[in-house]
Amino acid sequence: MNLLLRFIINAIALYLIAKFVPGFNHQIGVWSALIAALVFGIVNMLLGPILRLLSAPITWLTHGLFSVVINFVLFWVMTLFVPALRATGETIAPWVAYLIGAIIMMIVSTLVQQSARTESGA
Repeated sequence: MNLLLRFIINAIALYLIAKFVPGFNHQIGVWSALIAALVFGIVNMLLGPILRLLSAPITWLTHGLFSVVINFVLFWVMTLFVPALRATGETIAPWVAYLIGAIIMMIVSTLVQQSARTESGA
């Protein structure tokens, strides 16, 4: 799948997370979502492989469940660089909002990867 299409899908998902998940600032703009998608991609590219390698034994022992924790950390790091996507903590605790956002992004990323594999015929 085209890298630009993945970027747009991530931006839309981040925009929808900020708009509809309780605990986030619901006044996010399109440009903030695009910046968040760019930062999310950079964080996943640089920090993601390191965290996945270091936590491989724990992930193996938990049959992949620890990957939720890794995605939570990556999502939280992304929000440190994008102030418009930080949780406000008004309706739910910020860590719960980040966890919900990380799980949604994990599902979106999985669906995008699966459609890319189907598209390439693998």
